[in-house]
Amino acid sequence: MKMIKTDKLVFEYAKRDEEGNIIGKSRAIDEVSLDIEPGQFIAILGHNGSGKSTLAKHMNALLVPSDGTMWVDGMDTKEDEHLWDVRQSAGMVFQNPDNQIIGTVVEEDVGFGPENLGVPTEEIWQRVEDSLKAVGMIEYRHHSPNKLSGGQKQRVAIAGVMAMRPKCIVLDEPTAMLDPNGRKEVLRSVMELRKREHITVILITHYMEEVVDADHVFVMDHGHVVMQGTPREIFSQVDTLKHYRLDVPQVTILADELRKRGLDIPAGVLKKEELVEILCRLN
Repeated sequence: MKMIKTDKLVFEYAKRDEEGNIIGKSRAIDEVSLDIEPGQFIAILGHNGSGKSTLAKHMNALLVPSDGTMWVDGMDTKEDEHLWDVRQSAGMVFQNPDNQIIGTVVEEDVGFGPENLGVPTEEIWQRVEDSLKAVGMIEYRHHSPNKLSGGQKQRVAIAGVMAMRPKCIVLDEPTAMLDPNGRKEVLRSVMELRKREHITVILITHYMEEVVDADHVFVMDHGHVVMQGTPREIFSQVDTLKHYRLDVPQVTILADELRKRGLDIPAGVLKKEELVEILCRLN
């Protein structure tokens, strides 16, 4: 069974006049079909307005299709009786952790989701402890979230989702508001969680360096999936990525320029260490 599957998924936003009457529709997702396997690390790229965040909200049933179908762990998100099961299977982490953290104490915030699911009290506290340990925040369990750094808050938000024991975690630009150290901190926590819990991770990001270890990459533009493949397959197409207004890792650009100048360098170099090794072999 696929963790996430869509078949010709369509979503349209209604355009309204000042009196609230519908005067037209804008298609944000246009017949997108994709399959995501359990346990995969998936990256979704695209410029602002490409539809990637709208797609992410379908994975947690925050939005439902205007047409076509979205299945999460085999459940059709349009069916109301599956709503809470879908949201338990696919947890969401958003850009701004302040919009997701509601407790005055870290451990209370992390336990909020399981409590709403009706999890027994003893199990809630075990989940809180396990989740905070998993993201490296157990020593802050009695702290106020307001006194944490941006990266620490985001790790608490991730712990809150993990405490609900999802099979999939969807991260909608979770590092957009963080500095480079905060971005590395959050991504490292997510990857450690993936290995420990064997969950599917779906990362939506503008930062190309965050996706080089993904199993599969989808690139979106104007509601369509316009490219897909491994990171190496995607980043070997530098000019195409630029056409879709996307950044490319600096090391990939450097390798591409060196190749254009005649050096025997393969397409799709992803890491500095890889380029250094290639250059050393050329000598």
